[in-house]
Amino acid sequence: MSLIKDMLTSHPAGNSTVDMDALAACIEACFDCVQTCTACADACLGEDMLGDMVSCIRTDLDCAEVCGATGKVLARAGKNYASAVELVRACAAACRRCAGECEQHASAHDHCRICAEACHRCAAACDALLLTIAS
Repeated sequence: MSLIKDMLTSHPAGNSTVDMDALAACIEACFDCVQTCTACADACLGEDMLGDMVSCIRTDLDCAEVCGATGKVLARAGKNYASAVELVRACAAACRRCAGECEQHASAHDHCRICAEACHRCAAACDALLLTIAS
């Protein structure tokens, strides 16, 4: 069991109606994406053709912020995960946007390929969580 799942299941509000595995996976994916997008933006800053990377850097940083906020809100939502639905949707959208931007550079920059993969995983985890919140 992951540490975040341990924390979620020990919450005094009791067991939630949301799938704890999906919730923990989404939180973990969000924070993995924060780290990956932040590192990708930093790596982009080191590229020779920096002007070509401006959009990628901005998209990376925006995605990192949205994922960080989403992970934090989900970790403290208690039993009221329905209030986070729009944020989770926004996170999935930001991840898809970032993945698309990074994929444009993935053949030339391995860090963009890795970032796109992390973004796709986070978007999928958000989608999976949304299915459990909606049901």
